[in-house]
Amino acid sequence: MTARPTPLLALTLGDAAGTGPELITRACCDPEVRAVCRPVVIGDAATVRAALAITRAPARVEVIGRPAEASDDPTVISVIDLANLDAARLERGQVSAITGRAAYESIRRAVELTLDGSAQAVVTSAINKAALHAAGFHYAGHTELLAELCGGPKVTMMLVAGKLRVCHVSTHVSLAQAIARVRPERILQVVQLAHDGLRQIGIARPHLAVAGLNPHAGEGGLFGTEEIEFIVPAVDEARRRGFHVSGPFAGDTVFFRTLQGEFDGAIAMYHDQGHVAAKMLGIWQGVNVTLGLPIIRTSVEHGTDFANAGRGTGDPRSLVQALKLAATMAAHRVGPPRSA
Repeated sequence: MTARPTPLLALTLGDAAGTGPELITRACCDPEVRAVCRPVVIGDAATVRAALAITRAPARVEVIGRPAEASDDPTVISVIDLANLDAARLERGQVSAITGRAAYESIRRAVELTLDGSAQAVVTSAINKAALHAAGFHYAGHTELLAELCGGPKVTMMLVAGKLRVCHVSTHVSLAQAIARVRPERILQVVQLAHDGLRQIGIARPHLAVAGLNPHAGEGGLFGTEEIEFIVPAVDEARRRGFHVSGPFAGDTVFFRTLQGEFDGAIAMYHDQGHVAAKMLGIWQGVNVTLGLPIIRTSVEHGTDFANAGRGTGDPRSLVQALKLAATMAAHRVGPPRSA
């Protein structure tokens, strides 16, 4: 019986002035990664070769024309060469419009390849927002950029750190705007997205915990009424729609309870409420997932680490986990597969 081929994952280069290319060379050689997927780097091949010279990872670069040509040899890093950087002139650790543009072009091409079915998921390395803006691409981050490239669907972010899986009602907005977005319709959107996302990682009937907005989830209205006015009605409606949802629970305990296995995922009301909980477990091990896109997208949870660029000492664990999770999601994808 012929073994089922492992999924092809479009892996973006990230900002080449950071540690992204170095982490790629190490993650692509990881036996656990190569056992479950075939990563295809989208970006400048000369930059990947330069990173290999720094990390001395046991591999060589092979330029290919399309993802289907990717090698399953763990000593080969397959690259679709965009030839959009001069590796010899690369200034590591510096914000640059040149690397910002190259990072954008890598993301755009990876999305195109995944939308047309040539790859089964996008895995993104870290970008620098200042470099992206300097290049003329004014996005708050990866999530907003990916949503636009995919036609503008409603999306949310899910952070995964071991058994802790956290989705967000809002992310890159001010705290005042985040409070204004705590409304039943948005909470219900995130419940749906979280439910579908958790099914994609193999949980058949996810149990979701919803965090409150205020201390102690409002303490019956003593510390705020958003729970009574908006969150409880959303939880009740979600249950009526057949979702397994509990809450709202105090934000200072709900994530710990989720990590302990009481719930399969938690819904945070705003960026820092969920991010602090996930990143306390270690930014080098967490994974960022965008839910709601027509494609699978996972990412490292850390930044570009400019300070350590060029040293070959970066920790690839978050990228390894992002590749492995994307492979898992590709295997459990909800709905029919996209045509090639």
